[in-house]
Amino acid sequence: MAETVQQPTPVTTGDTLLSLDDVTLKFGGVTALNGVSFHIDRGEILGLIGPNGAGKTTAFNVVTGIYRPTSGGVTFDGEQITGLKRYRIAKRGIARTFQNIRLFRAMTALENVMVGADARHTTGPISALLGLPRHRREEAAGRELALELLDFVGVGGRADELAGNLSYGDQRRLEIARAMATQPKLLCLDEPAAGFNPSEKQALMELIRKIRDRGLTVLLIEHDMRLVMGVVDRVVVLEFGTKIADASPTEVQNDPAVIAAYLGVAEDEVVTDE
Repeated sequence: MAETVQQPTPVTTGDTLLSLDDVTLKFGGVTALNGVSFHIDRGEILGLIGPNGAGKTTAFNVVTGIYRPTSGGVTFDGEQITGLKRYRIAKRGIARTFQNIRLFRAMTALENVMVGADARHTTGPISALLGLPRHRREEAAGRELALELLDFVGVGGRADELAGNLSYGDQRRLEIARAMATQPKLLCLDEPAAGFNPSEKQALMELIRKIRDRGLTVLLIEHDMRLVMGVVDRVVVLEFGTKIADASPTEVQNDPAVIAAYLGVAEDEVVTDE
């Protein structure tokens, strides 16, 4: 946490897109999230960090509908989404990637991204079976979007290769393209740099900035602090399911509570420059 890196220019509009309001989630006697509240402004890149077991992925799972909170709620784009089915949350404009890559390995890269595009289709299986014009138009538009997104993330030349045959890094980028194909307003990236070398991490930082420039809001979980501090506008820090910081990257890097959480020492033992 001691290393200071060049900070991005903050982009905050004051227009809240997502908010968690006093969210608590309990599994039996274990409290995974304890009264967590934070928000993301439209057009912002927010980093969600914390030591292992802090509750980061649990918070993601609450936002995307995998878990329903024990108490508290989630508001997205002005609407309560607490307890909605995952597909309904996706249709409202939230997409995510996972710590462990979840691609259709026996399908091509293009087909994987077209699956994401299908989430926005309005025609059903009967239209597909009958080959109705509206369905054909949607399929053509989905294919065009998928090809454009493969180029956008840097794997356009591998559209016809099986996803399972792609390199690890290309599979990570493919998963991002598939999530973007759902045309979300909020893209949640869970450990996207896991297993990346330094040059791949630098390329990922540039891709995340491009995603924001494309008009998306980004919620990022990542262990690599140099990457996080170099790309996000604001950082929320969790420890044992409780929020301990919500500030700019510079402020978070110098917060004694955050340093103590990462170094495993008491706050009064942390030496600062003050």
